[in-house]
Amino acid sequence: MKGEVNTLHILVLNGPNLNLLGTRNPEVYGTTTLPDIQRQMQERAEALGCELDFMQSNHEGALIDAIHNARGKYQYLILNAGAYTHTSYAIRDAIEAVEIPTIEIHLSNIHAREAFRHESVLAPVCVGQICGFGAMSYMLALQYAAEMGQQHHE
Repeated sequence: MKGEVNTLHILVLNGPNLNLLGTRNPEVYGTTTLPDIQRQMQERAEALGCELDFMQSNHEGALIDAIHNARGKYQYLILNAGAYTHTSYAIRDAIEAVEIPTIEIHLSNIHAREAFRHESVLAPVCVGQICGFGAMSYMLALQYAAEMGQQHHE
């Protein structure tokens, strides 16, 4: 992170299989790749006066470590935990422990898919959930974080 003290810092975390975006089930997830999303978010973040760090891991522990290490560095987390959304009480507990406002996002509408995807164990400790808007889900989360973060910095 570079930037000034008053700059809003946001960490974007991506979970398992999101490194395969663009080729994995394009009928569900679209053809936009994770680097495409990162590029779009970086451009928008600059326009909003925010700084982003971006990470993807297929490993639950690495995501938990990133959440723990975010304390004191980031004002918001944007999290697409992939399938961990439905199973990871450990990620849930990490989000709750660090007390950083976290926005849960998904490319697909998890509520319109298989029954096991309908429940999020993360949602109760997140400020909100955005799902079903493809890559735009990331941009909507960024817009929210930027607006809310700027209100708290004033």
